[in-house]
Amino acid sequence: MDKVVATAEEALAGVMDGASLAVGGFGLSGVPDVLIHALYATGVTGLSVVSNNCGVDGGGLGILLAAGRIARVTGSYVGDNKEFARQYLSGELLVELTPQGTLAERLRAGGCGIPAFFTPAGVGTQVAEGGLPWRYAPDGSVAVTSPPKEVREFDGRRHVLEHGITTDFALVRAARGDRHGNLVFHRSARNFNPLAAMAGRVTIAEVEQLAEPGELDPDEIHLPGVFVQRVVELTPEQAADKHIERRTVSAPSARGTVRH
Repeated sequence: MDKVVATAEEALAGVMDGASLAVGGFGLSGVPDVLIHALYATGVTGLSVVSNNCGVDGGGLGILLAAGRIARVTGSYVGDNKEFARQYLSGELLVELTPQGTLAERLRAGGCGIPAFFTPAGVGTQVAEGGLPWRYAPDGSVAVTSPPKEVREFDGRRHVLEHGITTDFALVRAARGDRHGNLVFHRSARNFNPLAAMAGRVTIAEVEQLAEPGELDPDEIHLPGVFVQRVVELTPEQAADKHIERRTVSAPSARGTVRH
């Protein structure tokens, strides 16, 4: 039952070229940075990544992307990652864009053993009708498009069929975790982490604080350990090394203070 491994490198054992990964995080919040850096160091390539977005230039999954290690991305938006946009538009990267809520449910469904489900999101658009550019050719033409999906009516409303997602591995970050793999996430860092963890056949969690079995309040656990196979405890320095995508500072207030 003790799922703790000594290092991130040991936790990533078995991740090979062409593996599929579900990765938690939203922007740079709750991103498993230590595992991503360790994965970069292994040199694996041809990865298929399922994540809300693909990090930013120089951060999160953007590190693997810039090194040409990612072949396919399933996500909900490109965001501020210029390299992501460049690779997509130049035909170097296959990108399956899906509505954000649909992506969340596809991960959850896959983790629960549900092969497919119907949702109204995307009906009447290329999400359902097909034709979304998945890959461009070098000359800018569309080389691969999304296929049409089944649409069915329920209670007078049309719904589109979406498939659950499962991946070879999942990489997530939690604020606290115990040796059994039970995880607690901190506020907005919870985002896609529990869902990504559910979808992975082998889920690896980096935790900022490691607890002994029984120390976590059962009512506070966001993800039960049944979904987690490996746990890596971060050093205090690793746990404190957090980034934000864009820092904005408001004008000085009447009292002369600056609010962040």
